[in-house]
Amino acid sequence: MNIWKTKTPAQIADAAEHTQLKKNLTAVDLAALGIGSVVGTGIFVATGQGAQLAGPGVLLSFIIAAVTCGFCALTYSELACMFPVAGSTYSYSYVAFGEVIAWIIGWDLMLEYLVAASAVASGWSTTFIGLMQSLGTWVKAHGLPWVELPKAFLTPPITTVNGKIVLSGGIVDVPAIVITLLITWVLYIGIRESAKINNIIVVVKIIVILLFVVLGLGHISLANLQPLMPFGWKGVMAGAAIIFFAYIGFDAVSTAAEETKNPKRDVPLGLMLCLGVVIVLYVSVAFVLTGIVPYKLIDVGNALPAALSRIGIQWGGAIVATGAIIGMVSTLLVTLYGQIRIFMVMARDGLLPPAFAKVHPKHQTPHLCTWITGSVTALIAGLFPLPMIIDLCNIGTLFAFVLVSVGVILLRKTQPQVERKFKTPGMPFTPLITVGFCFYLMYSLPKVTWFRFGIWMAAGLAIYFMYSVRHSKLQKTA
Repeated sequence: MNIWKTKTPAQIADAAEHTQLKKNLTAVDLAALGIGSVVGTGIFVATGQGAQLAGPGVLLSFIIAAVTCGFCALTYSELACMFPVAGSTYSYSYVAFGEVIAWIIGWDLMLEYLVAASAVASGWSTTFIGLMQSLGTWVKAHGLPWVELPKAFLTPPITTVNGKIVLSGGIVDVPAIVITLLITWVLYIGIRESAKINNIIVVVKIIVILLFVVLGLGHISLANLQPLMPFGWKGVMAGAAIIFFAYIGFDAVSTAAEETKNPKRDVPLGLMLCLGVVIVLYVSVAFVLTGIVPYKLIDVGNALPAALSRIGIQWGGAIVATGAIIGMVSTLLVTLYGQIRIFMVMARDGLLPPAFAKVHPKHQTPHLCTWITGSVTALIAGLFPLPMIIDLCNIGTLFAFVLVSVGVILLRKTQPQVERKFKTPGMPFTPLITVGFCFYLMYSLPKVTWFRFGIWMAAGLAIYFMYSVRHSKLQKTA
């Protein structure tokens, strides 16, 4: 067997042409999918975490991460137009590098999406619990009855203290499990219905974020922004490596190419619209947050609502907390969606069990794959704490971006005849700059993250050689 065997562009095109999935999505839908995925837990949680590492310099951290994503979006656009098929980087790698690299990147994307979805569910639960506690305090202060869930059912069984894993005294995070299974059901119904719900939620959370910016602008103290980089460039880059989690998900736009009406036009447009809106929102929020609250006093788990409450705008904090809860729902929806489609395509190629590729006759969605993915995500979110989950997200995404960038250069050499409706400008410098940015951010991540990443990759290779290569449909072709 040839583990370096590649797919041809014709094979990719045939898969897209004979898809059983509905082609309903437009550029606006794709942009909303990307915004729905990116603007969520990242802006409501990662902003506070990044500020602890970079201080007010988190503004620069967001810009550096945004520039990295912007360059990568240009390379994604070229590949998505060449191969408008579900699977994102996995599908592109199958053509550019061969099966074994495609498997590695598919396994890597599992880490990105599964862990990211779990992190979103965990972050949603944290914000939801905080809002319920505030509401309970208000209700009891007015002499009204209030029933609180036992803390054991709001907390994962383990937590991290100074980098060490310890028992928390909890049993399971019930809200994280419930929201994950609810969104899984929405995805089971169908992407058109899911996209409609997502578009509504995206509008709501953009309004809420703009409300935070407007309310906070008049309370900014320039003293809170000095010094801008208390930990130097090392702190800024460490902040960029952590808050890169805030941008995870924009590549989910390319996983929807197979369900897009006109992918060669809509995918690049959707990616650019998504990143443009996201960059403006993130930098605005980071500026206002660090301007109204000294970075050392930012509430990492509830940054935006707590900041408004600190300056005496309790009603604004409550509205923003509610918006965060609603907003993270769409983030979870799109993140789960991306993972489900990658599982489906890998199963369609024979690298995973065929159950992952079965499409429901009525809803025309990969129903078994949807429920399996949702259940695993719910389990991770319910049993593991948010910091431990987030640690693994960024390195997987950055590694995927590196392969996408190298793949664009390689395919220009090996597949020059394939039509490219969109070409990455500044070749080969644009993808090479992307590779440089990604590697530098990966270098800035903690060593323990690299160790866990290595274990995950070793396990993936073991599965490939024991199962996937023996069941691969490509290996069975002449």
